[in-house]
Amino acid sequence: MRTALFVENPANNRAEPIMTSLFDSENLHHHISKQYDQELLDIRNRVLTLGGLVEAQVESAITALIECDVELAERVIADDYRVNSMEVAIDEDCTHILALRQPAARDLRLVVAVIKTITDLERIGDEAKRMARVAIDLAAHYPKKNQFTDLQQLAQHVRGLLREALDAFARIDVDEALRVVQEDRQVDCEYESIMRQQITYMMEDPRSIPLALNIMWSARSLERIGDRSCNICEYVIYYAKGKNIRHISIEQVQADLRRN
Repeated sequence: MRTALFVENPANNRAEPIMTSLFDSENLHHHISKQYDQELLDIRNRVLTLGGLVEAQVESAITALIECDVELAERVIADDYRVNSMEVAIDEDCTHILALRQPAARDLRLVVAVIKTITDLERIGDEAKRMARVAIDLAAHYPKKNQFTDLQQLAQHVRGLLREALDAFARIDVDEALRVVQEDRQVDCEYESIMRQQITYMMEDPRSIPLALNIMWSARSLERIGDRSCNICEYVIYYAKGKNIRHISIEQVQADLRRN
């Protein structure tokens, strides 16, 4: 759970989502039906709950990988069903809103952004599960911790991207979303460096092939998590500005947003 997204309401001593004021005053207009407003708020809050769960899965998978913790890796694999079931439930509620409320304009963009975001979050969960499986396999090879130095650096960078992407979604922060998209370039460079390094190791010593391949698979999963974090930021920009920035350079996106 992302507790930072909730604050205590002194009127009723209950924790309420911090996004409520943003949602009402800035990000959504009021509707005649208060139930409709609540439905839109609810799906957005649940995306953040799913994001918190996925973030925890990624964190645990990385720890299991670096520490060769088989028990933790097995727990990540077992908990993946929670991510899947939550994604399905949110998707069904979005379908319900589309069918019964027939949203338009900004509301429609919100529902579309939610549907796309939960798909990417579910796939990030799948990457965490893949890393957990690699962690179990790696434990049998008794790797030294210094062999994970570069992978650990990549993991730390990717973990930060995912957190920033979820924060951008929570606040509908276009500037932060753009920063995440820019930072992904560094993730790509780190990933390519690890791949070249492991290929060199395999060429020099064939005995290193099993370990090198597992490190490469883990690096690939981390790189994909970075890409999907960028996707989430693209959906934030789509919702906030009504612009589809896929397949457009970051420089062109910044220029377009400045003109508007």
